[in-house]
Amino acid sequence: MTLFKKRTAGKPGEWYYCLEHKTVEEGPDCPGKDRFGPYASPEEARHAMEIAAERNLQWENDPRWHDAQADEDTEES
Repeated sequence: MTLFKKRTAGKPGEWYYCLEHKTVEEGPDCPGKDRFGPYASPEEARHAMEIAAERNLQWENDPRWHDAQADEDTEES
């Protein structure tokens, strides 16, 4: 008995950006490891790489994600 069915077709209105083909596609045509999404519109999916770069920059500059305080505490011990 299969617990999880493999989803082969996307829902209408789900848009993805394929990292391998560098194209926008409706529904998950390519494997999950090769795509970003789902996005609400093709225009949003077209900007997937820019959105990812912005999120990466936010993450890199977020002090909650850095262990600087923990490193300082370890050095003092």
